[in-house]
Amino acid sequence: MTFPFPETKTGLRLGFASAAMTGCLAVVLLAGFPVRAQDANPVLAKVNGVEIRQSDVALAEEELGPSLAQMDPATKKDNVLAFLIDMKIVAKAAEDKKVENNEDFKKRLAFTRNRLLMDSLLATEGKAATTDDAMKKVYEDAAKQITAEQEVHARHILVESEDDAKAIAAELKKGADFAELAKKKSKDPGASDGGDLGFFTKDQMVPEFSAVAFTLEPGKTSDPVKSQFGWHIIKVEEKRNRQAPAFEQVKPQIETYVTRKAQAEYVAKLREAAKIERLDKPADAAKTEAKPEDSKMAPPAKK
Repeated sequence: MTFPFPETKTGLRLGFASAAMTGCLAVVLLAGFPVRAQDANPVLAKVNGVEIRQSDVALAEEELGPSLAQMDPATKKDNVLAFLIDMKIVAKAAEDKKVENNEDFKKRLAFTRNRLLMDSLLATEGKAATTDDAMKKVYEDAAKQITAEQEVHARHILVESEDDAKAIAAELKKGADFAELAKKKSKDPGASDGGDLGFFTKDQMVPEFSAVAFTLEPGKTSDPVKSQFGWHIIKVEEKRNRQAPAFEQVKPQIETYVTRKAQAEYVAKLREAAKIERLDKPADAAKTEAKPEDSKMAPPAKK
């Protein structure tokens, strides 16, 4: 049966027609979507009619983690799929035996559920906190502390005895090239680079070495210096304020720091609002129980 459009409101009639056509177009366009979505998450196996999809394999890979690290992608997929098939089979057998009614199972299930709820919420809170502004603020604060510290670029020659060190010092005073002497006579692993140590801060070297290196002016060479490693002749090439690594270089560490800090603060806030009773210790001791410590950002790697 055909229903004519109202004759009096042409605009409205055309509007209905347009909507109908648009609806048809939408149906045509959307008709292909389920197939594409299905292809993106294909069924890889069936166990007694129960499907195992690509998304199930991806989740299992995430959960199994380290145990799969050494496998190539194809082997990993085969092993995970085999694991999921066995899991489905054994889980069905467990259901048939009413294992879920076991008290130990119920406790473990409750623990796993709470753990997943906690992990999920903390992941959300951590992700929300890792904004570009928050990460750049952490970077800028850390960079200020880093650039306030001095670095020295030095070379050294390391030998066994004081006499050897004195002989090398005498050669240097006669005009011998420091880098060439280092290559020939230093027992340090960096001898092949002419004894070049690159830039370092005071706390990155043993105290005896740093005490001399940070006192010398650029271009100057030290007298023999004794440390636990032997005898050193030190030449300072350059001094500068420590350079902060580029933001992109340390972004992953900063993201981890901001995430963990936000999560720790969120847990501390929830603790404050919760009524916690520790029955394993006196009330006073429970009140002074340590709270989650804020995460500390590891210093950026040496540039």
